[in-house]
Amino acid sequence: MLTVDALKAYGANTEEGLARCLNNEAFYLKMVGMMKDDTHAQALTTAVAEGNLQAAFEVAHALKGSLANLALTPALNAVTDILEPLRRREERTDYPEMAARVQREMDRLQTIIRG
Repeated sequence: MLTVDALKAYGANTEEGLARCLNNEAFYLKMVGMMKDDTHAQALTTAVAEGNLQAAFEVAHALKGSLANLALTPALNAVTDILEPLRRREERTDYPEMAARVQREMDRLQTIIRG
């Protein structure tokens, strides 16, 4: 069962996330729970592999919004690290590694959510 304590142990800023959910713990956990089947990280990996930086940016931007609203810090940090160079359309060779880090963080988060 997903708990605020499990999210804290993951590194989420649960105080911030709860505040955004009007300090309603059940609502916050429900919203976080909706991330359990999120596929944005996989779509990011695919877009990067295809060299489609516009699609990669759009996917990363959408994922960042969800993670930021819920204050899921470790995954948020990973996606922010790839989002900013994508926003500037930087030509980089480390996008695949950055996308893999996003996927690892999302896998960790989804494991916690699934309990």
